[in-house]
Amino acid sequence: MLRTIFRYAFKAFAGFVVLTVVLVGVYKFVPVPVSATMLMDENGITKDWESLDNIDRNLVSAVIAAEDSGFCTHSGFDAAAIEQAMRRNMEGGRIRGGSTISQQTAKNVFLWQNGGYFRKGLEAWFTFWIELVWGKRRIMEVYLNVAETGIGTYGAEAGAQRYFGHSAARLSADEAGRMAAALPSPKKRSVKNPGGWLARHGNRIERRIGIVRRDGLDACVYN
Repeated sequence: MLRTIFRYAFKAFAGFVVLTVVLVGVYKFVPVPVSATMLMDENGITKDWESLDNIDRNLVSAVIAAEDSGFCTHSGFDAAAIEQAMRRNMEGGRIRGGSTISQQTAKNVFLWQNGGYFRKGLEAWFTFWIELVWGKRRIMEVYLNVAETGIGTYGAEAGAQRYFGHSAARLSADEAGRMAAALPSPKKRSVKNPGGWLARHGNRIERRIGIVRRDGLDACVYN
């Protein structure tokens, strides 16, 4: 009986590994058609996949400045951020993960929002594979195409059209800063007319775009 259970468990795990490799391999080249988050969005889906060549570098620099300054140097996980998140988790309250852009991309493409340690474990699994197979440029391209940028709005292009009425290919530093400031909670944070803390945060991100360029923090995306 025990041997049968182990055999089925091994087959299930092997099947999961094969499915992971196939999906990650396909999405290295093919645009992600839809995600669980999109399908569960009661506001519908507005999206428009664009090559990274058609997304202004200002937005790439802005999201690195806002979300993950070590994007080009880590292997998918920020040890310091994870340690800090674990300390907060031990104090109780909502589970936090210290997520990098790579982890957020893995979650947005393959998994679902919220969830506890089980989802975080799957997120780590897929993060390892996309770092191994995709590389930084593709991770950034996918991230900027599947991230929720507004109510029922996904990706940089749809977000730029929604808020500014023009393509993501020509986002100013100010516009990129505002979009990056709203990314963690786009349903609650205003991009078009931010005020108070959000406006100041967007301005800080805008100023840091120059630092990202100067220090080569986005070099892995363009070299």
